[in-house]
Amino acid sequence: MTTAQALYGGGVLLAGLLAIFLGGPLTLWVFRHVEQRARREQPGSPSQGAPGQGAGQRPPRQGVLGLTAAAVVLRGGSVIGQLERTAVYVGIVVGWPEAIAGVIALKGLGRFADLRGDTDGAAERFMIGSFTSLLWAALLGGLGRACVTGFAAASGLGG
Repeated sequence: MTTAQALYGGGVLLAGLLAIFLGGPLTLWVFRHVEQRARREQPGSPSQGAPGQGAGQRPPRQGVLGLTAAAVVLRGGSVIGQLERTAVYVGIVVGWPEAIAGVIALKGLGRFADLRGDTDGAAERFMIGSFTSLLWAALLGGLGRACVTGFAAASGLGG
């Protein structure tokens, strides 16, 4: 095995691990960002200058925002996210991007009953989490696919 082949092979492995295991923390970061933004835009938030409060004072906590409450309804999201990122990453790396359509269809059917409920934020959490997770896996899947193509070229197999 040549150095180039080892580097390309390592690139496929590293991209896969990043896609699968860093997608969860990335998605949680996006959820926190969305919740913080929603708090700032709520009437009565410190940045809005709540009636009867001085600047910079925090209003009394009025309960959890919808995305946080929806985490209880959408149980198993972390494990499902790892599985979906694995399927998307592998599908793209092996040259079968149609796997993304299968993941989206399966995920939508599996969560349909949960999304019909009355929990505020469940649909938003589902959409934000799915898009973040799928985009992350697709980005790293493209990187992994480039490494596979480079490995094949370094091996004299063509692209």
